Amino acid sequence: MTFALHTSALTSLPLLARGKVRDNYAVGKDRLLMVASDRLSAFDVIMGEPIPGKGVLLTQMALFWFGKLGHICPNHLTGDTPESVVTPAELPQVAGRSMLVKRLKPIPVEAVVRGYLAGSGWKEYQDSQSVCGVPLPPGLRNASKLPEPIFTPAAKAAVGEHDENISYEQVVKAVGPELAAQIRDLSLRIYKEAAAFALTKGIIIADTKFEFGLDENGTLTLMDEVLTPDSSRYWPIEGYEQAFATGANPPSYDKQFVRDWLEQALVNGKPWDKTPPAPRVPQDVVEKTAAKYQEALTRLTA
Repeated sequence: MTFALHTSALTSLPLLARGKVRDNYAVGKDRLLMVASDRLSAFDVIMGEPIPGKGVLLTQMALFWFGKLGHICPNHLTGDTPESVVTPAELPQVAGRSMLVKRLKPIPVEAVVRGYLAGSGWKEYQDSQSVCGVPLPPGLRNASKLPEPIFTPAAKAAVGEHDENISYEQVVKAVGPELAAQIRDLSLRIYKEAAAFALTKGIIIADTKFEFGLDENGTLTLMDEVLTPDSSRYWPIEGYEQAFATGANPPSYDKQFVRDWLEQALVNGKPWDKTPPAPRVPQDVVEKTAAKYQEALTRLTA
């Protein structure tokens, strides 16, 4: 049985913040230890049941992509080993699931790129034939491939709150025109390159979100996680055409599997209203979700 870590409890470093999945600890004034737990959040609610090994898989996938995309822009990795900053007793909580990273000034914008119409983008398109103010052609359907990937940013929300889709003009207001253009152009370039590579492995990256920060010199730097099934919609190429033809959500390697289960889940005999506490996730859903994360990593890196 894989060791499951719902919440890390390091005492040798000061805890700065717990996110939906990551626990961040201060290492001096200029570095952070990011520990990827096995927590699962869906609809911005953290489930009570961890997915064993998920944090390790997410970290290995993020490191794979950081390595593959390093020529496009700088990232937050320091190159130092996470194991070097904790006590021997704390190693089981850190090994394989942590990154030792530069402390950056985070930009309060989720840089979302969509290559396909899905999720909240599909809902918005049905109402307005646009996503985040970006007009789209008529006649698109759930899971349609877009003519070109689009940048559809979101405002970062506090844990437990929903990120809110915003327009590009709102990003310009928040960070200025020069930085806004840099974030948009870099996000689109990273997505296009990653999506093209994933396709060679039989995986469609339908959409993804990036997070950026500024280093001490004001250089835009890719941070947090990158292109994992937690921050992206991963669809296996087989099964996509059939789902698209019927208007269903394509089978996925990401949290969509859990989301679909939660949409049917009952709490006290009524459909769950997507507020805490979350319904108890059954063991078979936990195991299938873990297997999907593992398969995504194996396919990508094989």
